[in-house]
Amino acid sequence: MHDEAPHSDARAADWLGEAGLRPTRQRLTLAALLVGDGRARHVTAEGLHEAAQARGERVSLATVYNTLGAFCDCGLLREIRVDGTKSYFDTNNTDHPHFYWEESGALTDAPAAELEIARLPDVPEGAEIASVDVVIRLRRRG
Repeated sequence: MHDEAPHSDARAADWLGEAGLRPTRQRLTLAALLVGDGRARHVTAEGLHEAAQARGERVSLATVYNTLGAFCDCGLLREIRVDGTKSYFDTNNTDHPHFYWEESGALTDAPAAELEIARLPDVPEGAEIASVDVVIRLRRRG
């Protein structure tokens, strides 16, 4: 168990280094929570703040938002917006669809191989498509 934290911190430092970000204490703390175990995840700023607080880290919610924004700006994370009011941050930067579970508010990956987009609309003159985000909203039957 003691080997886990140094491994997590090293992974976080490498992740920040890939993007050329200076590894400040707060960035390292949040990066370790995001990618320290090597698993992809979807987090909200509030959820990440709570996780940091649970580990005894002193970081403000505003700092979490700013840090997540910096991680997105340099390509480490993707922001997925759900219904205009809630943002999730995805550590998996590949193009892939998501399931949004309305009851729990959870965002999970959907199988990309099963998604087919046959045609996109023509874009206005002078514009180009930057990305296409697919969020499939789900609710339990019954």
